[in-house]
Amino acid sequence: MIDNNMHRGPIGVFDSGYGGLTILKELRKKLPELDYLYLGDNARAPYGSRSYDVVYKFTLEAVKYLFGRGCPLVILACNTASAKALRTIQQNDLPAINPANRVLGVIRPTAEIIGNLSSSGTIGIMGTEGTVNSGSYDMEVAKLFPSFKVVSQACPMWAPIVENNEASGPGADYFVDKYVRTLLSQDSTIDTIVLACTHYPLLYPKIRAAVPSSVKVVNQGEIVADSLADYLRRHPEMDSRIARGGRCSYLTTENPDKFNDLARIFLEEPVEVDHVDIL
Repeated sequence: MIDNNMHRGPIGVFDSGYGGLTILKELRKKLPELDYLYLGDNARAPYGSRSYDVVYKFTLEAVKYLFGRGCPLVILACNTASAKALRTIQQNDLPAINPANRVLGVIRPTAEIIGNLSSSGTIGIMGTEGTVNSGSYDMEVAKLFPSFKVVSQACPMWAPIVENNEASGPGADYFVDKYVRTLLSQDSTIDTIVLACTHYPLLYPKIRAAVPSSVKVVNQGEIVADSLADYLRRHPEMDSRIARGGRCSYLTTENPDKFNDLARIFLEEPVEVDHVDIL
C-alpha cells in the first residue's frame, strides 16, 4: 500500500477564471514556503450564471485533475464553485476518489469570522448571481450565528469590469455605486459588507469610497489564507504532505497568452502558464 505521506505535492488552487488569483496572492503572502498549483478553467468561465449541475460537473473535473497532478489538498478559490459544488464533492465524491485528500472552499472560513466583525448582526453579501441565488452565505451564517441577518446583492457587472481591465476606470463608478446603493437601501443596519467574489478586491478602492465609513468592507483573501494556516496547524497529517519549495505554477484551459495578460491585472506581475485539457 502506498503511504500518502511519502509523496509531497503542491496545494491546488482552483477557480473558473482569474479571480482566484487574488486568493492565491494572499496564500503566498501568508505561507510563502509552500508549493502551489493554480488552475483556471478560463475556457468555460464564467461559472456565476451556470446551473448547479454544470458547476458541480466542471468543478469535480478540475478537482480530479489537480489530484492527478499530485495535489493532496485543493482550495476552491471561487465562491460559485464553493456554493454549488463543494459540499457534494466533499460528501459524495471524495471518499471514492481519495479519502485522504481534502477539498476546501472560501465560504465557510468567511462566515466563521463574521461574528467578530459585525456589531449590528446585519451582514451585506455582494457576489455573483450564482453565489447570491445559492443562499450559501445565508445558510453558513445561520449555522454559526443564528441571530444574524444576511442581506444579499448580486453584482453581475463587477467581474466583467475587472476582466476587461476597467476596474480603475470611470465606467466602473456607475455600477459600483448602483449595487452598493441597492444593497444598503435594503437594510439601514448593515454594518459589514463581504465581497463574496474573488474579482472584487480589484474594485475595493471604488467600493470603499461608495460605502459609508462606518460600514466595514471585507476582502476574502486574507481570511482564506489565515484559515488555511490554521487548518494545516490542526491537521499535521495534511501539512506533512504539502511540498515546501516556495514554487508556484499556473495552468489554464484557455489560451496561455490571454491568461498571461489578464493574470497580470490580478497579480501585478507576469506569470508563465501552461495550457491543459482537464477532461
